[in-house]
Amino acid sequence: MKRRAVPFRLRVGTQDVVIALFVTVMQVQGTLARVAAEGAPRPLTDFGNLGLALLVVSGLVLTVRRRWPVPVFVIAALASLVYYGLDFPDGPGWLALFVALYTLAAYGDGRRSLVIAGAGTAALAIGWLFAAADIEPRAAIGWVFFRIGVSIMSAALGESVRSRRVIAAEAQERAELAERTREEEARARVDAERLRIAREVHDTVAHAIAIINVQSGVTAHVLDKRPDRAREALQAIEQTSSRALREMRTILGVLRDDNDGRVPHPGLEQIDELTAKAREAGLDITLESTAPATPLPSAVDSAAYRILQESITNVICHVGPTRVTVALNPGTDVLEIRVTDEGRRTGDASADRPSGNGTDTSAKAGRGILGMRERCQLLGGELDAEPTPGGGFQVTARLPLAPTGSLR
Repeated sequence: MKRRAVPFRLRVGTQDVVIALFVTVMQVQGTLARVAAEGAPRPLTDFGNLGLALLVVSGLVLTVRRRWPVPVFVIAALASLVYYGLDFPDGPGWLALFVALYTLAAYGDGRRSLVIAGAGTAALAIGWLFAAADIEPRAAIGWVFFRIGVSIMSAALGESVRSRRVIAAEAQERAELAERTREEEARARVDAERLRIAREVHDTVAHAIAIINVQSGVTAHVLDKRPDRAREALQAIEQTSSRALREMRTILGVLRDDNDGRVPHPGLEQIDELTAKAREAGLDITLESTAPATPLPSAVDSAAYRILQESITNVICHVGPTRVTVALNPGTDVLEIRVTDEGRRTGDASADRPSGNGTDTSAKAGRGILGMRERCQLLGGELDAEPTPGGGFQVTARLPLAPTGSLR
């Protein structure tokens, strides 16, 4: 089994120690080599080896350059001013200063660090030029301008690195925020789809079970006396259960990866079939419908059908055989749906039915009106459900033809 190559990297503290030792050796050895080759007006050993000590201190202080970039720069700058102010031999004694300037700009806090670096470079330039006022030969003053130029470039390079690091951090933060937003949106879509499926299952099953319950009661009552009527009731049960199964497959088809068995969601084009099933369940339904000037949006069409279905189911479950009026009034911007029943006929026991605000918590009341109100609200519409003065009940829904929500 081959081992994957792992890049070798030193720890940050170890890196700084290595850099500090390397710079210190380069400054001391480079300066001694130049003195040996060209001579010097003042040897490094004057003032108790002060020149040598300044080179060593300015180099070794880089071991803490990332932890304290400002003090490290100040120490390196003061060492350089003293070194060149006392006319010690010129050599690579500026290496530590350039590394300190780069570190100050790269690991500092932005504007404040740049101000310190700019002010420090200006002070260094003045000090270096003053120390080189009587330098001989005059051409040697070019090294002073070299030190000034490289100091500026070191600060600029450090600021560039810091800016790139800040940009990368902001990009990472934006990416993480975008990822969190996508996850939240995905969860919201899943919750919305779960609610939609639950609502569709409720509407489909409740309507089918209500009709099957009524027809099975009729079958049991007339089985011996009127076999032909019992046969019709059983056929109605078969058709209702078959349609409910097809709708359930359609609703739950979103949970599968294939498209087998998918059919369009029911709409108002099936209202005749809906009212026919209700008549078979014992309702006397009158349909008052005006054809819309333009085709309804699919979301409005599906919601309107489900509201009608749930309203009729409530009448079947809670009232029983009665007269029901269904009115569809499409306007220029709103579709109005009104389902009115006359209540239980004389002699029938009182019924438990859902409250008009959809908040009834009784087991018999169910969640029908609450589901209808949620459908309306998803499309930006409204729903009223309240008893009528004659003892009946009326459901009125107004659905905007340009829905502001999303109902599939």
